[in-house]
Amino acid sequence: MIEGVWLWIAFLLLAATTLLTRGSFIVIGERGQLPAVILRALRYAPAAALSALVMPDLLLAQGEVDPFNPRLFAGLAVIAVALRWRNPWLPFIIGMGVLWAVQYLLPGP
Repeated sequence: MIEGVWLWIAFLLLAATTLLTRGSFIVIGERGQLPAVILRALRYAPAAALSALVMPDLLLAQGEVDPFNPRLFAGLAVIAVALRWRNPWLPFIIGMGVLWAVQYLLPGP
């Protein structure tokens, strides 16, 4: 366990690191342009982060792959609805409806 002075040193180092990494973009501004290939790759960062958060919940049920996971059915319905219609609320509504229906129809664990 970190105690006393070392704890405050750790706090200050973490704060300085956060300030330097986040503040560097503000200070550098337009003077420091990223290469085009990196800017193009960064366009996929939000989708990759969202996929990393969502996919384990869709594919795994209690730590194991389950083809009858209700969340998998709801996720597939959401993907289909989102690709067909560009309404931002419709996938949410359909996904929740499919999730509740599948949870009701399939026997629980």
